[in-house]
Amino acid sequence: MDHTPYLILGSLTSSVWVQVGELVLAFALSAVIGLEREVRQKAAGLRTYTLVGTGAALFMIVSKYGFNDVLAHDLIRHDPARVAAGIVTGIGFIGAGLIFVRRDAVQGLTTAAIIWVTAAVGTAAGAGMWLVAVTATALHLVVVLVFPFFVHRLPRTSRTEVFIRVVYR
Repeated sequence: MDHTPYLILGSLTSSVWVQVGELVLAFALSAVIGLEREVRQKAAGLRTYTLVGTGAALFMIVSKYGFNDVLAHDLIRHDPARVAAGIVTGIGFIGAGLIFVRRDAVQGLTTAAIIWVTAAVGTAAGAGMWLVAVTATALHLVVVLVFPFFVHRLPRTSRTEVFIRVVYR
Protein backbone atom coordinates (compact mmCIF):
# COMPACT_ATOMS: atom_id res chain seq x y z
CA MET A 1 0.00 0.00 0.00
CA ASP A 2 1.32 3.42 -0.94
CA HIS A 3 1.43 5.64 2.17
CA THR A 4 2.62 8.73 0.25
CA PRO A 5 -0.67 10.67 0.72
CA TYR A 6 -0.23 10.38 4.48
CA LEU A 7 3.05 12.26 4.32
CA ILE A 8 1.69 15.46 2.82
CA LEU A 9 -0.90 17.12 5.07
CA GLY A 10 -2.61 18.96 2.24
CA SER A 11 -3.33 15.78 0.30
CA LEU A 12 -4.91 13.72 3.04
CA THR A 13 -8.09 12.04 1.91
CA SER A 14 -11.39 12.62 3.66
CA SER A 15 -11.36 9.04 4.97
CA VAL A 16 -8.08 9.75 6.76
CA TRP A 17 -9.69 12.73 8.49
CA VAL A 18 -12.57 10.47 9.55
CA GLN A 19 -10.03 8.05 11.03
CA VAL A 20 -8.28 10.88 12.86
CA GLY A 21 -11.66 12.12 14.11
CA GLU A 22 -12.51 8.66 15.44
CA LEU A 23 -9.19 8.48 17.26
CA VAL A 24 -9.50 11.99 18.71
CA LEU A 25 -13.05 11.27 19.88
CA ALA A 26 -11.88 8.11 21.65
CA PHE A 27 -9.04 10.10 23.22
CA ALA A 28 -11.39 12.84 24.46
CA LEU A 29 -14.08 10.51 25.83
CA SER A 30 -11.52 8.26 27.52
CA ALA A 31 -9.88 11.32 29.06
CA VAL A 32 -13.25 12.41 30.49
CA ILE A 33 -13.65 8.97 32.06
CA GLY A 34 -10.07 9.02 33.35
CA LEU A 35 -10.41 12.54 34.73
CA GLU A 36 -13.25 11.44 37.01
CA ARG A 37 -11.08 8.59 38.34
CA GLU A 38 -8.06 10.88 38.70
CA VAL A 39 -10.04 13.43 40.74
CA ARG A 40 -11.13 10.60 43.05
CA GLN A 41 -7.48 9.51 43.34
CA LYS A 42 -8.09 5.96 42.17
CA ALA A 43 -5.23 3.64 41.26
CA ALA A 44 -5.97 3.87 37.55
CA GLY A 45 -6.44 7.46 36.49
CA LEU A 46 -6.33 9.87 33.60
CA ARG A 47 -3.38 8.35 31.75
CA THR A 48 -4.52 4.75 32.10
CA TYR A 49 -8.08 5.31 30.92
CA THR A 50 -7.01 7.62 28.09
CA LEU A 51 -4.52 5.05 26.84
CA VAL A 52 -7.01 2.18 27.10
CA GLY A 53 -9.72 4.00 25.14
CA THR A 54 -7.35 5.44 22.55
CA GLY A 55 -5.63 2.09 22.11
CA ALA A 56 -8.93 0.27 21.62
CA ALA A 57 -9.94 2.84 19.00
CA LEU A 58 -6.62 2.53 17.23
CA PHE A 59 -6.94 -1.26 17.04
CA MET A 60 -10.44 -0.87 15.61
CA ILE A 61 -9.37 1.75 13.07
CA VAL A 62 -6.43 -0.35 11.91
CA SER A 63 -8.77 -3.33 11.64
CA LYS A 64 -11.17 -1.34 9.46
CA TYR A 65 -8.70 0.44 7.20
CA GLY A 66 -5.22 -0.97 7.65
CA PHE A 67 -5.37 -4.05 5.47
CA ASN A 68 -6.71 -2.73 2.18
CA ASP A 69 -3.62 -3.88 0.26
CA VAL A 70 -4.00 -7.43 1.57
CA LEU A 71 -7.75 -7.46 1.03
CA ALA A 72 -7.35 -6.85 -2.69
CA HIS A 73 -7.08 -10.63 -3.08
CA ASP A 74 -10.41 -12.41 -3.55
CA LEU A 75 -9.49 -15.33 -1.29
CA ILE A 76 -9.01 -13.20 1.83
CA ARG A 77 -11.96 -12.37 4.06
CA HIS A 78 -11.85 -9.47 6.50
CA ASP A 79 -13.70 -9.47 9.82
CA PRO A 80 -13.18 -6.38 12.04
CA ALA A 81 -15.34 -8.05 14.70
CA ARG A 82 -12.40 -10.31 15.50
CA VAL A 83 -10.40 -7.31 16.60
CA ALA A 84 -13.27 -6.13 18.80
CA ALA A 85 -13.37 -9.60 20.39
CA GLY A 86 -9.62 -9.44 20.95
CA ILE A 87 -9.97 -6.06 22.64
CA VAL A 88 -12.60 -7.46 25.01
CA THR A 89 -10.35 -10.42 25.86
CA GLY A 90 -7.26 -8.30 26.42
CA ILE A 91 -9.07 -5.79 28.59
CA GLY A 92 -10.54 -8.68 30.57
CA PHE A 93 -7.02 -9.69 31.57
CA ILE A 94 -6.17 -6.14 32.61
CA GLY A 95 -9.42 -5.88 34.58
CA ALA A 96 -8.80 -9.19 36.32
CA GLY A 97 -5.46 -7.88 37.53
CA LEU A 98 -7.18 -4.90 39.14
CA ILE A 99 -9.55 -6.91 41.34
CA PHE A 100 -8.39 -7.90 44.82
CA VAL A 101 -10.09 -9.75 47.66
CA ARG A 102 -8.98 -8.81 51.17
CA ARG A 103 -10.70 -10.06 54.27
CA ASP A 104 -13.90 -10.93 52.43
CA ALA A 105 -14.01 -7.48 50.78
CA VAL A 106 -13.71 -7.10 47.03
CA GLN A 107 -11.68 -4.09 45.89
CA GLY A 108 -11.09 -2.76 42.41
CA LEU A 109 -14.28 -4.10 40.87
CA THR A 110 -15.53 -0.67 39.79
CA THR A 111 -12.09 0.23 38.42
CA ALA A 112 -12.01 -2.99 36.39
CA ALA A 113 -15.53 -2.38 35.10
CA ILE A 114 -14.68 1.18 34.09
CA ILE A 115 -11.54 -0.02 32.27
CA TRP A 116 -13.82 -2.41 30.37
CA VAL A 117 -16.33 0.35 29.56
CA THR A 118 -13.51 2.67 28.46
CA ALA A 119 -12.27 0.05 26.02
CA ALA A 120 -15.83 -0.32 24.72
CA VAL A 121 -16.13 3.45 24.28
CA GLY A 122 -12.84 3.51 22.38
CA THR A 123 -13.92 0.56 20.25
CA ALA A 124 -17.24 2.24 19.42
CA ALA A 125 -15.48 5.48 18.49
CA GLY A 126 -12.96 3.59 16.38
CA ALA A 127 -15.78 1.71 14.65
CA GLY A 128 -17.37 5.02 13.66
CA MET A 129 -20.22 4.74 16.15
CA TRP A 130 -19.70 8.25 17.51
CA LEU A 131 -23.12 8.73 19.07
CA VAL A 132 -22.93 5.35 20.81
CA ALA A 133 -19.50 6.24 22.23
CA VAL A 134 -20.69 9.63 23.51
CA THR A 135 -23.87 8.09 24.98
CA ALA A 136 -21.90 5.33 26.73
CA THR A 137 -19.58 7.94 28.24
CA ALA A 138 -22.55 9.96 29.49
CA LEU A 139 -24.13 6.83 30.98
CA HIS A 140 -20.83 6.01 32.68
CA LEU A 141 -20.84 9.46 34.28
CA VAL A 142 -24.40 8.91 35.51
CA VAL A 143 -23.32 5.64 37.13
CA VAL A 144 -20.25 7.05 38.90
CA LEU A 145 -21.54 10.52 39.77
CA VAL A 146 -25.30 10.14 40.28
CA PHE A 147 -25.76 6.55 41.46
CA PRO A 148 -23.73 7.01 44.69
CA PHE A 149 -26.18 9.73 45.76
CA PHE A 150 -29.02 7.19 45.65
CA VAL A 151 -27.06 4.16 46.83
CA HIS A 152 -26.11 5.88 50.09
CA ARG A 153 -29.79 6.53 50.77
CA LEU A 154 -30.94 2.95 50.31
CA PRO A 155 -31.99 1.13 53.46
CA ARG A 156 -29.32 -1.25 54.68
CA THR A 157 -29.77 -4.44 56.57
CA SER A 158 -27.81 -4.57 59.77
CA ARG A 159 -24.78 -6.82 59.80
CA THR A 160 -23.93 -8.88 62.78
CA GLU A 161 -20.88 -11.06 63.03
CA VAL A 162 -21.48 -14.42 64.58
CA PHE A 163 -18.72 -16.83 65.46
CA ILE A 164 -19.59 -20.47 65.79
CA ARG A 165 -17.35 -23.07 67.30
CA VAL A 166 -17.95 -26.57 66.07
CA VAL A 167 -16.40 -29.51 67.89
CA TYR A 168 -16.40 -32.99 66.40
CA ARG A 169 -16.01 -36.10 68.54
